[in-house]
Amino acid sequence: MAGALLEALLDRDALAGASRTSPAWLADARRAAAEALVREGLPGARNEAWKYTSLRALEQRKPIVGDAEAKRRAVEAATFGLPGIDGSRLVFVNGVLRDDLSRVEPAAGLSIFTLATANPAELEPWRAALARDAGTDAAFARLNTALAADGPLVRVAPGATIDAPVHLVFVGIAAEQEIAWHARALIEVGAGASLRVVEHHVGAAAAQIGNVVAQYALGAGAKLDLVGIQGASDAATLIRRSEFSLGAGAVLSTHALDIGAQLARHDIDVALAGRGARFASRGVFALRGRQHADLHLDVRHAARDTASDILWRGVADGRARGVFHGAITVEAGADGADANLSNKNLLLSPHAEIDTQPVLEIYADEVKAAHGATVGQLDEGAMFYLRSRGLPPDAARQLLIAAFCGVALADVAEPALREHLAAMLASRLPRIGED
Repeated sequence: MAGALLEALLDRDALAGASRTSPAWLADARRAAAEALVREGLPGARNEAWKYTSLRALEQRKPIVGDAEAKRRAVEAATFGLPGIDGSRLVFVNGVLRDDLSRVEPAAGLSIFTLATANPAELEPWRAALARDAGTDAAFARLNTALAADGPLVRVAPGATIDAPVHLVFVGIAAEQEIAWHARALIEVGAGASLRVVEHHVGAAAAQIGNVVAQYALGAGAKLDLVGIQGASDAATLIRRSEFSLGAGAVLSTHALDIGAQLARHDIDVALAGRGARFASRGVFALRGRQHADLHLDVRHAARDTASDILWRGVADGRARGVFHGAITVEAGADGADANLSNKNLLLSPHAEIDTQPVLEIYADEVKAAHGATVGQLDEGAMFYLRSRGLPPDAARQLLIAAFCGVALADVAEPALREHLAAMLASRLPRIGED
């Protein structure tokens, strides 16, 4: 049954507004998603996928859908500027495209549209992705299908190489009352093509709910380098779902820094669908105060000779709580798969908590697979070594934490961006002299 949150969001006017310019098939998909949500509601405590993240408080909130003033709100470009990222940029403020803050740089083989402005013919290639029902566990993806009225549509033609990264920015900014905004991103990289994307979430004092679904499709031999930066407002709730489908020989590399939002949930679903597809993931979350972050990573090896290499680090201070669920499934017929997952976490406070769940399921032969997860405190031996070399205790502690986290971001391709991410991470870690 639908709670207060869904009742507030799924009213007739909100659904009509989202469907106003949609083709008939998308309007039908929106209605079906809304009906499923009303019937089944949000995941409860008995849903294993949401075991460590309670939605009871969220379900009692009554935001309005979208922000009618989004195109007029003051936003400083410095809020989302990144060094070394100078290609096309699409900026969505509270889920709405801001032409005045965006730019599209012409590049051979690169097409950029938005969900709000695309005509039915331009939307048709995305029909399967937009209309797909992600199921009960992905209730927020259903909510996104029902209500997302804008978002980037990016396509790279087969064989094209796009040198400059595409910068997708989602800004959450305070409104007169609590809002919930929804954005849908669809990115297709054609066979033999290559693309770099930066997905960037920022916010300013906004106690709001953001819901972003991003769907990526990589053709045979395609390459995608994705950097995700989650620096939403510390008062915000940000729910994300990222889906990737990789064709034969496709290569996906991702780096992620998660430091924002009061409540953050990110579901990452990767299907290695073609022979020889490869996926590498590096990421870190750094939490403090009463932040709660829940990362669910689900990788499926569905073809021969596929590979996945996953390394994530987590840090929690204060009364923060982190959740890492890393699942790798090697399906029948995916012989020759090579899968590795490592998740290490540091607790910097006796009141902090991190729950880690590595899962490995193998249904094929001739497979190489390994996974490991740890939760602990700083190494006293390393602390003693640094102190014996003259470092004060606080400085030694800070150095060890930075090194522990930094390994996840050390191979970001763009040097200036890599240094910027390191600085962002350092700003969230305990400072010298802090308790």
